[in-house]
Amino acid sequence: MTEISRILDELAREHSGDPWHGSPLLHILEGVTAAQAAAKPIANGHSIWELVLHVTGWKNEVRRRLSGAPATMPEGGDWPDPGPPTEARWRDARVRLQKAHADLAAAVRELPEPQLWQPTNDPRNRELGTGVSYYILLHGVVQHDVYHAGQIALLKKAASR
Repeated sequence: MTEISRILDELAREHSGDPWHGSPLLHILEGVTAAQAAAKPIANGHSIWELVLHVTGWKNEVRRRLSGAPATMPEGGDWPDPGPPTEARWRDARVRLQKAHADLAAAVRELPEPQLWQPTNDPRNRELGTGVSYYILLHGVVQHDVYHAGQIALLKKAASR
């Protein structure tokens, strides 16, 4: 098994597969309504919807960085505003999450294995996650997604009460 295939396996597991830590993100999102996704049961906390848009944006940003592009914040910002909580817009947010995941996996499949060990073309900035190897960048996005999936799972429980 190559390191690229291991990373692809980790991406698949955290998103829709059988991760060791529990449920994958897509399973956690099953049955969440637009109203539940927009709810903010924790004062000054993020909603499920905001977390989904955040994860989507960072998947897209990591994919962009794989091409050698300089690091920036995600195109829609770090925490995009979900807008009005309609079921159609919530469905669209989940479709965009799926597309971002598929596009990231496709970019990883095309990455030459030796590039994993090369540094990205940016100086170290912890907030942006820059100045690391492509290997660390890809493992970082998996960790990022798992972290936020856990938050989403807790928010879903709170919204179900």
